[in-house]
Amino acid sequence: MKFVDEAIIRVEAGDGGNGIVSFRREKYVPRGGPDGGDGGDGGNVYVKADTNLNTLVDYRFTKFHKAERGQNGQSADCTGARGEDKVLMIPVGTRITDVSTGEVIGDLRKEGDVLCVARGGRHGFGNTHFKSATNQAPRQKTNGTPGERRQLKLEMLLVSDVGLVGLPNAGKSTFVRAVSAAKPKVADYPFTTLVPSLGVVKTSQGRSFVIEDIPGLIEGASKGAGLGHRFLKHLERCRVLVHLVDVHPVDETDPVDNVNVIENEIKQYAHELYNKPRWLVANKVDLGTEEEAQETLNRIIESVEVKPERTFIISAQNKTGVSELIFALQDLVDEVKKKELEEPEKPKAEEFVWTEPEVREYQIEDDDDFDDEEGPEFIYRG
Repeated sequence: MKFVDEAIIRVEAGDGGNGIVSFRREKYVPRGGPDGGDGGDGGNVYVKADTNLNTLVDYRFTKFHKAERGQNGQSADCTGARGEDKVLMIPVGTRITDVSTGEVIGDLRKEGDVLCVARGGRHGFGNTHFKSATNQAPRQKTNGTPGERRQLKLEMLLVSDVGLVGLPNAGKSTFVRAVSAAKPKVADYPFTTLVPSLGVVKTSQGRSFVIEDIPGLIEGASKGAGLGHRFLKHLERCRVLVHLVDVHPVDETDPVDNVNVIENEIKQYAHELYNKPRWLVANKVDLGTEEEAQETLNRIIESVEVKPERTFIISAQNKTGVSELIFALQDLVDEVKKKELEEPEKPKAEEFVWTEPEVREYQIEDDDDFDDEEGPEFIYRG
């Protein structure tokens, strides 16, 4: 299945049905009075989070989605049927933005979250609504209002606890394979993974966390070079960043410069992401000595602006030091989750509620007030 994490779609809610002008015509009832029914409300467009989805590929090709229009009113005081709603299923972690205004409409982070992105039009009134003691044969009605029309940008942001960053060939995919059941591609030649990979790390019974490997980070990624600019957004929801650095690069580059390249790209992309807590992990220690790796870590710490909270020395290939790292990550994730549960819930946005418009009484002064083209002229009485 193709990994698609962005899509732009157009949604259109249903228009409200029109009211009608109708009079009761029945034998032996010479003055039946008005019986024009109201129209039905237009259907709404909703988006709903579903854990069974992991890509937006369906919306890459189907870009227009419309809810059903409300039916017009009918005689005998029959109200038109309400238009059927349109529900769009999207992956958990999808952010919805209005393209025209740039406003973030919603962010669905949990299974079953539902958001109304386009509200259907309001129904029109039939002439029954306008009857009164002084206007016993009203000939006015109202049409339904149009439904909302929007162009939306869907962005799927992967939901993970730990985000792995680093230059290509730093050993991120090897590390994910070593600590989880995920099987990203690894090889003995330089290359980069093309799509993010997620793995579930189980440390003990009932304890686990999700780790995410972001591919394609190179110099200039925040400006569009390589693949990194497409996937840096997936790090926004990570609780901690783990910067994996190869202390013995094959191309003999300086690990200090390599770390600063990634740090600079993250900083240019988003300051919120740059200020996230991060750990520094020296990988491929099996190609040298631990003393050399520690010396490299010390030089890196002196050069970076945001100091790492913790440092580790590991070999993802031989799994040296890996257990210590994942148990420390598990403790951190548990602590952060506990704090999030203790925080009071943010008040939800007030739900928009339709209110019935005021119905005013009108009196027709004279038959001459009727015009075949423009309709009656009404004079408001109070």
